[in-house]
Amino acid sequence: MSQTLEPSSPARRAFLLVLDSVGIGAAGDAARWGAGDAASDTLGHVAAACARGDCDGRGASDGGGGATGPLRLPNLDRLGLGAAAAASTGAVPAGLHVAKAPEGLWGYGAEVSLGKDTPSGHWEITGVPVPFAWTYFPETVPTFPPDLIAALVAEAKLPGILGDCHASGTEIIERLGAEHVRTGKPICYTSADSVFQIAAHEEHFGLERLYEVCEIARRLVDPLGIGRVIARPFTGDAETGFTRTANRRDYAVLPPEPTLLDRAKADGRSVIAIGKIGDIFAHRGMTETVKAAGNDALFDATLSAVARAPAGALVMTNFVDFDTLFGHRRDPAGYAAALEHFDRRLPELRAALRPGDLVVLTADHGCDPTAAGSDHTREHVPILAFGPGIAGGTVGRRGTFADIGESVAAWLGLAPGRHGTSFL
Repeated sequence: MSQTLEPSSPARRAFLLVLDSVGIGAAGDAARWGAGDAASDTLGHVAAACARGDCDGRGASDGGGGATGPLRLPNLDRLGLGAAAAASTGAVPAGLHVAKAPEGLWGYGAEVSLGKDTPSGHWEITGVPVPFAWTYFPETVPTFPPDLIAALVAEAKLPGILGDCHASGTEIIERLGAEHVRTGKPICYTSADSVFQIAAHEEHFGLERLYEVCEIARRLVDPLGIGRVIARPFTGDAETGFTRTANRRDYAVLPPEPTLLDRAKADGRSVIAIGKIGDIFAHRGMTETVKAAGNDALFDATLSAVARAPAGALVMTNFVDFDTLFGHRRDPAGYAAALEHFDRRLPELRAALRPGDLVVLTADHGCDPTAAGSDHTREHVPILAFGPGIAGGTVGRRGTFADIGESVAAWLGLAPGRHGTSFL
């Protein structure tokens, strides 16, 4: 469908915002990942928890006033979030509606990549589905191959490691943090994702030392087909508790093909990566990387990019808190408060847009905070596209997240990629 400006208009800019883990219902193939995934619905189950009163008092610390009752997302709802969720699951989430006159394009996407992890979701969003299966460490203790750990200990000159298991990051730091400080052994663990995570104290172990160990680990796990090595720094002590810091760093493998970011950069565009985006794409395909800690800081950084990005620019932001702070920690009330806080800030973004701007809100997977365990869930993702002059309507069900990237490419006047079809 045609939207105001000519596709080649130099005035066009695009802002691709990923609400990390805000899934809207189990994907058709979710049962491949287990019964929990088949029953997952991140947005719907958060909304149901609010309607039951399980999330009363949420948001008291972020200006939400300690909200009670149904989930309130009026701005996202007007853009078509309720309609997208209903199209995905057949039911409107409690507290949301199917907008009669949506203020943007809405629909939902199904993933074709063979995973439910962060890199696969983001790469597919930017036009590159992942056609291969990542390697995952088994749910055994120990979980890592002995020769891998022996090589890491030798090359990094470590006294050994702690953990060597599947674990929640916050739980394992609380459990082993004191022993780590005492022994100098880093805490190594994994999850249902294709990941090797290393946690260490910023002061006692050293942040740069942690990064060096992760760089060695990245090289060692490359032959195993592991998607990411993640540095998980923390501070604190046994008496007051340990807290993870914002100095996390991901060491990801390169996408198998040029992504939307690569294509935009090659075309001479400004490509601004905000938050985790730089790490997820192995710092390839961007002209500027902006780090920020927490959704509010990420929103501020996005507004700054809206104010200064030149014509033809592409800006991509990952809003990490939904996933890290509330999805993995199985905290529906916190998840609801974060959604409502994001919703309250959306008018700031809309007011800052210029003619020719396109914003696409989406997600990379689910992380249902009512599910068992602490892992991602295989879900459909919302697609909400809006901006000055963007007419309301539906884009329906998209058979691959790559349609999102191809739509942004079409908006910016970039040549089509190999995967996906534009809905613009």
